[in-house]
Amino acid sequence: MRDAPSPSYHAPPPAASAGPGRRAFVTGAVAAAGLAAVGCGPPDTLISGRTRLRQWNLFAGGDGLRMIEMHEAYKAEHPDIDFRATTFTWGAPFYTKVAMGAAGGRGADIATAHVSRLESLAPGRLLDPIDPAMLAEAGIDDTVVLPNIWEKCFFDGRLYAIPLDTHVLIQYYHLDVCRQAGLLDADDRLVEVSGTEEYFDMLREIKAVTGTYGLSIDTWNPWSNFWSLYRQQDGELVLGEDDYEMDDDKALAAMEVLYRLSEEGLAPRHSMLADTAANLANGQAGLMIHGNWEIPTLEATGVGFSATQFPAVFGNHRTRGDSHCYVFPHQRDRDPERTRAAVEYAAWMLRHSLTWAKGGHIPAYQPVVESPEYDELHPQSEYREAAENVQFEPQAWFSGSAGRLQEEATGALTTLHQGTQTPEQALAQLKATIRELLTVPSPV
Repeated sequence: MRDAPSPSYHAPPPAASAGPGRRAFVTGAVAAAGLAAVGCGPPDTLISGRTRLRQWNLFAGGDGLRMIEMHEAYKAEHPDIDFRATTFTWGAPFYTKVAMGAAGGRGADIATAHVSRLESLAPGRLLDPIDPAMLAEAGIDDTVVLPNIWEKCFFDGRLYAIPLDTHVLIQYYHLDVCRQAGLLDADDRLVEVSGTEEYFDMLREIKAVTGTYGLSIDTWNPWSNFWSLYRQQDGELVLGEDDYEMDDDKALAAMEVLYRLSEEGLAPRHSMLADTAANLANGQAGLMIHGNWEIPTLEATGVGFSATQFPAVFGNHRTRGDSHCYVFPHQRDRDPERTRAAVEYAAWMLRHSLTWAKGGHIPAYQPVVESPEYDELHPQSEYREAAENVQFEPQAWFSGSAGRLQEEATGALTTLHQGTQTPEQALAQLKATIRELLTVPSPV
């Protein structure tokens, strides 16, 4: 993000212009050429003798570096493929880019996305279906992917996604703090507790050691925590065209947990972004609930830690999660050779996803997860079962990763940690938010 100018700075007014300047002309020409290139592969193929393959993704930071590492290995093994990957800004900017390219029939040959965003990408219009038989020829079918992940890749009975991973909320633990609290077993693993009161007792024992908190939790992005706790109770959210169904009692029970965590001083009232991992790394908390993608962050601190599944606050380990997947943005004239290359590229990435797993994500390709090499990954191998417990959000254009539901639910749910609303008040605000979202037409 660029720094904003200081309040004292006043930019001079722009000079009047009779038309677009040279920079605008060049920028527009380059952009137009880029879009045209995405949809016009055969000439390049004929000239170079290589199959042209263009990929779009949303991976930055540690994920981005691992993706680059995998891409370099792929290119080294496939000199006959003219492969180029482009990374765009995570979230709404990326999905806008994919939608705009696909709407013009000039999408990339293959792109990464979140399985939870399939409906918002309008399968059949902005996404082209994937041939299961062609994918099976490349070695990927329902026998090598967990059923609960595989079924999410279909829309109206057609395959639109190839899952790369499962990423979920997990529970990290500070080894020294939990050892002092007497909460590690003989193998230095966190003891198992089940139920709300047992979990709160554990947090009190940890706080007695840290003197600050028992649990570090992101209080400014609380939707995922709420959804995990709600789904542990079998809570359903059914979103219709103009109405919805939600279990108020179960929603209140989930909100009561979030409210009590901060109200009783067992978790911070304000924690976001780097603060959440820092609380665990510096020993101010003994446990942390966060995404499995935070493993590289903690590794960089040098702190001794491990991880396990999301805590069984309501008696099971269900946890909010999603899957990165590969999709085919719509092309007006999809080239069969490039389409086959895209399928084989995706299959190659799945087979080589041990590299991807080092960043914390659970590979979708089960032969990797069941391999001796994955067994050696710690703490990744200690929460692999979380993929079987992942809880996706309900299908709607505004739900899923980087969706408006996550963003707009924050207003109600953060008040639970801040102590400015009761669970009953927060629930009323959340329901009003959902009701309002249902009145907004899908942008696609």
